[in-house]
Amino acid sequence: MKLDEIFKKKKKKLSSFRDRRYAGTDSRKGDVECPVCKTFMTKEEMESHFWICPNCGNYFTMSAVERILSLCDEDSFHEMNRTMMTQNPLQFPDYEKKLKALRKKTGQADAFVAGVGKIQKIPVAVGVLDSRFLMGSMGTAVGEKIARLTEFAGKKKLPLIIFSASGGARMQEGLFSLMQMAKTAAAVGKFKDEGGLFISFLTNPTTGGVSASYASLGDIILAEPNALIGFAGPRVIEQTIGRTLPEGFQRSEFLLEHGMIDGIVPREEIRPMLAKILMLHHRGKRK
Repeated sequence: MKLDEIFKKKKKKLSSFRDRRYAGTDSRKGDVECPVCKTFMTKEEMESHFWICPNCGNYFTMSAVERILSLCDEDSFHEMNRTMMTQNPLQFPDYEKKLKALRKKTGQADAFVAGVGKIQKIPVAVGVLDSRFLMGSMGTAVGEKIARLTEFAGKKKLPLIIFSASGGARMQEGLFSLMQMAKTAAAVGKFKDEGGLFISFLTNPTTGGVSASYASLGDIILAEPNALIGFAGPRVIEQTIGRTLPEGFQRSEFLLEHGMIDGIVPREEIRPMLAKILMLHHRGKRK
């Protein structure tokens, strides 16, 4: 095989990842309406504004592919374990039918996209939960992909960045889903014990078993503005303790004020912020 043929194949593979923005039946094509201010914008306008409404500042949900393309250097991301998908370990009624429909709708095998890429030319392991797929819930395939990405980052001495957007453990997989909390937390703990840098980025929403496991174990924990972050919902907590919760409870601003996260980063500043952190870490490793 000639050298130019190798590069052509590589370019074709990378282009296919970019094209996955339009995979699935719910891919955003044509004009987009803001649900808050009802302003219509083209998809190109929204992409240029990082899926933030330029009229009212509302944050749209980003798919995993859109998130990765906004973070990584152009044509630098290589996906891992793309075809790994969950089964139906408990024979939960209609679960397989729902999974099949979601795979067609999102163009993804499951809720987590993982791989390696570069941010400002610095190699990094990146994973993103996609809330369009069963609210980004963590089932067996998601937990396994997170663990494998973490182990790969440790083996290759790469910084690890995971963006979470999840309703928590996947109820259709019961105990098998809850076991992923221990698996991912153990993988992250081992990675950190060996000197790895883990940046956990919390987006709206990050709740349940995801917030109670690996997502809260970052060396640096960052969040988007006004993101809902917590274990149980505010209504459940109020009913349990019999008290009215403070305004803005479980939002990222409240958590930052009380020392639960390290910073809030507007979406358009995420890539520059991560690049600064990675550069400092890279320089420190060289010394």
